[in-house]
Amino acid sequence: MEHTQNTPELEKLPLGPDDFSPATASEKESLVIMRESVNFWADGLRRLRKNKIAMVSLFFILLIVIFAYILPSFWPYTYDQQIKYSENLSAFEYGKTELQRIEAGESVFPHICGTDKLGRDFAVRLMMATRVSLTVGIICSICVLVIGATYGAVAGFTGGLVDDIMMRFTDILYTIPDILLIILLSITLKPRIISLAETPGFEWMQKVGANLIAMFIVFALLYWVGMARITRSQVLVLKESEYVTAARALGAGSGRIIRKHLLTNCIGTLIVTTTLQIPAAIFTESYLSFLGLGVSAPMPSLGSLATDAVKGMNTYPHLLLLPAILISVTILVFNLFGDGLRDAFDPKLKN
Repeated sequence: MEHTQNTPELEKLPLGPDDFSPATASEKESLVIMRESVNFWADGLRRLRKNKIAMVSLFFILLIVIFAYILPSFWPYTYDQQIKYSENLSAFEYGKTELQRIEAGESVFPHICGTDKLGRDFAVRLMMATRVSLTVGIICSICVLVIGATYGAVAGFTGGLVDDIMMRFTDILYTIPDILLIILLSITLKPRIISLAETPGFEWMQKVGANLIAMFIVFALLYWVGMARITRSQVLVLKESEYVTAARALGAGSGRIIRKHLLTNCIGTLIVTTTLQIPAAIFTESYLSFLGLGVSAPMPSLGSLATDAVKGMNTYPHLLLLPAILISVTILVFNLFGDGLRDAFDPKLKN
């Protein structure tokens, strides 16, 4: 037949048996042109580094952390130290006793932000107030993460009637006014915590403060609802995946599947939500302290500093402006960084 006959062009091709041998590893690599394989976290961090607003926000967050947790250790004043005859000083002013020490040849560290009505250095009180607000925000967000993620994962994985009952309970919590319930719980829990702190083994509560512990409990009881809903929506999608079916076929229990497979694969969303929860917790702590339901004196918080400065805002406006600016900047940078994390780790937003 004509199609089996060799054409003159094929007869002229310089082909031999060696030309049909398998390709070597180096020859295969030269033919493969593809993007370097990266895992989920490496790809997310790469996208995060490209977000200039998120990186600037991260830089300011680091500055705030240094300001709150490291700088007070090197400051010559403490947050509760009262300096006689140094009340209500302006920035870089000295009190009567400090001027006498300077005249005697001593070196006195200036009050960079002035002093309050009790003669306490306001700069170190700002540092400690920022530390308290950040600590409250971080610890409360961790409590919300643990409770909300566990509750939402169990509801989404179980499904059916159990899911309906659990989610209707969260709907009921949504209908309760937050501020009213927070105030009621704080007032109710405070005397119980004080009495508990007097029992042996719970003396550490006196150092933390009844108001602060009550605030942690309030956040754990109320603010996990949003986290639970987000986790449930993620689990409802992930539980139909092939690896979950394979884990069931291999005999894995429900607890192991939730812990090892479902929560692990939605960890990016949980981290982003937790980061965005921190500024909400800081803001809540600030207005609770402003209402007098925050930390106990002499321990300061940004909200309590603003409360103390309201009466003298016309005479000493910097005592109110400085904590207000710190609250605004802290909440802003955490929100911007949280948005950057969401853009970096949300699979739907990948280019």
